[in-house]
Amino acid sequence: MVDGPRQLLALAEQEAPGVFAVRPLTPLSETSLITNSPEDPSLGAELRAELATADRIDLLCAFVKWYGIRVLEDSLRAAKERGVPIRVITTTYIGATDRHALDRLVRDFGAEVKVNYELRSTRLHAKAWLFRRKSGFDTAYVGSSNLSKAALLDGLEWNVRLSSIATPAVLNKFEATFDAYWNDIAFESYDPDNHGERLDQALAQASGHTSTTDLKINLSGLEVRPFPHQQDMLERLRVEREIRGRNRNLLVAATGTGKTVMAALDYRNLSGAYDTEQPRLLFVAHRKEILRQSLRTYQEVLDNASFGELLHSGQEPQAWEQVFASVQSLNVRRLEQLAPDHFDIIVIDEFHHATAATYRRVIDHFKPKELLGLTATPERMDGLNVQDEFFEGRIAAELRLWEALENDLLCPFHYFGIPDGTDLTNLGWSKGTYADQDLGNLYTGNHARARIVVKQIRDKVSQPGAMRALGFCVTKSHAHFMADFFRKAGFKTVALDSDSPSGVRTQALADLGDGKLQVIFSVDLFNEGLDIPDVDTLLLLRPTNSATIFLQQLGRGLRRTQTKPVLTVLDFIGQHRAEFRFEEQFRALTNLSRNRLVDHIEHDFPQLPSGCQIILEGKSKDLVLDNIRTQLGATVKTLVNEVRAYSTEQLAEYLHESRREIKELYKSDNSWTTVLRKAGVLKDVAPSGEAALLKRVHAFLHVDDPDRAEAYLRLLADDAPSYEALSPTDQTYARMLFFNLWDNAGGFTSYWEGLESLRDQPVLRDELRQVLSYVMEQADHFPIPLPDSHSHIPLKVHSSYNRSEILAALGVARLGGQMPRSFAQGVQWVEEIRTDALLITLEKNEKDFSPTVRYKDYALSPTLFHWESQNATADNSPTGLRYQHHSQQGSHVLLFMRRYKNTDIGKSQPWMLLGPATYEDHTGSKPMAITWRLDQELPADVWSYAAITAS
Repeated sequence: MVDGPRQLLALAEQEAPGVFAVRPLTPLSETSLITNSPEDPSLGAELRAELATADRIDLLCAFVKWYGIRVLEDSLRAAKERGVPIRVITTTYIGATDRHALDRLVRDFGAEVKVNYELRSTRLHAKAWLFRRKSGFDTAYVGSSNLSKAALLDGLEWNVRLSSIATPAVLNKFEATFDAYWNDIAFESYDPDNHGERLDQALAQASGHTSTTDLKINLSGLEVRPFPHQQDMLERLRVEREIRGRNRNLLVAATGTGKTVMAALDYRNLSGAYDTEQPRLLFVAHRKEILRQSLRTYQEVLDNASFGELLHSGQEPQAWEQVFASVQSLNVRRLEQLAPDHFDIIVIDEFHHATAATYRRVIDHFKPKELLGLTATPERMDGLNVQDEFFEGRIAAELRLWEALENDLLCPFHYFGIPDGTDLTNLGWSKGTYADQDLGNLYTGNHARARIVVKQIRDKVSQPGAMRALGFCVTKSHAHFMADFFRKAGFKTVALDSDSPSGVRTQALADLGDGKLQVIFSVDLFNEGLDIPDVDTLLLLRPTNSATIFLQQLGRGLRRTQTKPVLTVLDFIGQHRAEFRFEEQFRALTNLSRNRLVDHIEHDFPQLPSGCQIILEGKSKDLVLDNIRTQLGATVKTLVNEVRAYSTEQLAEYLHESRREIKELYKSDNSWTTVLRKAGVLKDVAPSGEAALLKRVHAFLHVDDPDRAEAYLRLLADDAPSYEALSPTDQTYARMLFFNLWDNAGGFTSYWEGLESLRDQPVLRDELRQVLSYVMEQADHFPIPLPDSHSHIPLKVHSSYNRSEILAALGVARLGGQMPRSFAQGVQWVEEIRTDALLITLEKNEKDFSPTVRYKDYALSPTLFHWESQNATADNSPTGLRYQHHSQQGSHVLLFMRRYKNTDIGKSQPWMLLGPATYEDHTGSKPMAITWRLDQELPADVWSYAAITAS
């Protein structure tokens, strides 16, 4: 008699010669902790059992050893014979990997291997296995064990065994994160025959057995690809040139982030626009070491060892086609021999020196097609900026701090906001800041505040006697007061200001670098030429609500060095006037919008780049939160008072003077015209219907492609043509404009009737013209037309659109048909153009910091996107089959993506068109998890937030 159903515990089927499908001692549905203790099964034994039944195997570990492979070799061989795919990600960390172990993984066991060669930091330190099974009983091991004998058998290693039954969300995150690493260009495919020598050199260098100077000086033959932060800056540079027609541009990036590589990549990109593949180039720097290194960089990027000639120290070019010249060599006599238009492209390194006579002589003489300035510090000693003098106040592309931190280009920081007890609420306020003299009078002689500074250094700095600190003061007297106070407290310190002789300044900087000084207090002296990589502490002793100045100060300590684990930033915070803005510096640190910044401050900044901390101590958290909430809560009355004071009808002028974001004007259905009328600047009577239309102006704040902006401006002109007289493309733009203003058709019976009604709204049309002109100046992505299959649709890849514009452009929204206001789903099949439009929102719950919310829709790489269908979509349904076979059946897929559902002002956030996509593969059903391949790479800044993990 049978007692009831029982679990089948084993099968006698032989998986491979000598290997049976043995079960791990831990049931497949359970979790456990394995410590390699005598009472536990060894990790090696458990892994052998897991390998025997896995259908896919992924391994992530910092290093791979020969004897680790030997522990698992029978199981690995059996997996290969069963056709099980094996993927391994590893590194050259401390040179610990055995090359012949990786060779064997590839050759004997058929594994795909990827290696990270990064030496600046420990790029990967994780150790984990993932075993996927068609049965759904997936398992993973995460812990301390690399693939080595000690780790698998007898070392004191801890590893947690996870399962898809007990911990499904963790395994989903594991797979998503592993796939993100796998598709990251930082992890490079390894083939023993082609990459063995490179790996040997990298391992030798990482273990300290060789240096970069010992490596062979030959071109790698590999295409140099920009890192994401570099790609981002290059795209913004392209927008300045091709969209805005600006051919003199300044690129600002911190030392160590690859400015010269960007310049070389830019030259490579520009080459196709000239009659010759190699346009004439002049690269100017002030030291021969920089010139030689820069020439080498261009040769590597262009994969051409004969590219370029040097002009310095007696070396003379022969061809004068691509010249790398010291500024000293370009004397008056030399310049007279060269025509002003001789060079097509001129790149000037360390452009902050441009006001010097030697540099100015070069800039004034030549008239190139493109001028590119490179600098880490655009500020001059006199407090002015080179962008104001040479580039009409513009910086074409500036490195975003969070991108550099996420890419391990800069030293991580620990920022402490510390309340200092000072009351600034009664100080004068003018042109967006306090008067320096008022601040100086408040701080100079303030012994209580100075004591707080000394105490915080002793609390926060591990070895105050060994620190190398910069203190940013507000006036000369303030700097000298702080230096005197610190000397009495036992610190070796000095104050520097513009009156200090250059020799004294130079010696002080050298003494700080050598450890003979612990602190330099100064006023505006750290803006040019300062390069002390070992600065490890910053004292922010004066308030700044300028993100630019704040980041410039921070940049003085963010250089990476072998001996500096972290930059300590002590910011001393008082009680400020309501006009002061903390948000700018914190948004610069975090890349958060205003509303989300408040949430993150309340939660003590749960999501920062690796190694970074922001800690607001005591009352400082309340001071910062209250300040930002005050700015967020700026009322129409506040705006009216500001506009009355500025007395201008020009939107751009007001935003520049007030330093407000344009979005702040459009909260709660407000508008620029409404504020002007309430301020008494506009005195005419509003026409009928204006108020309702002004509530829709916010729907144009995202317009970021010139064709659409220009089409809208034509349709808003006094002499706009009738709808019937428009071309088919302009008719589509007209429908997009129509539904943007009236997302429920506004009661009109024709598009012409609605657009004609705008003739009676001159003030509305003027506001829309100002808004479109302003937002187009802020656009920083290059719009790409859709390919032939959709060339009649005036949507641009990497431009942003709201629901009304998308539905109108695709022909879904139409008079007598569906209205944009009634559209709520995230997918739309458009039969007329045989296209699936997928509207994706990445972060479904904007205030949810749960680690499980991001593993449905995300970027796997700049060209691969993981998307989860609607829950009802089965893989064998008509919709599911259309997704899978769209290429064969002649239909198309367009992906649209936005990060959040709503903007800071509570309006629906627009979607960026990612462009056409092609089905790659999928898993599951109801819902289907589909991987799409994009025709166009994601913009670098979008990839940074759309990816599961920082690239």
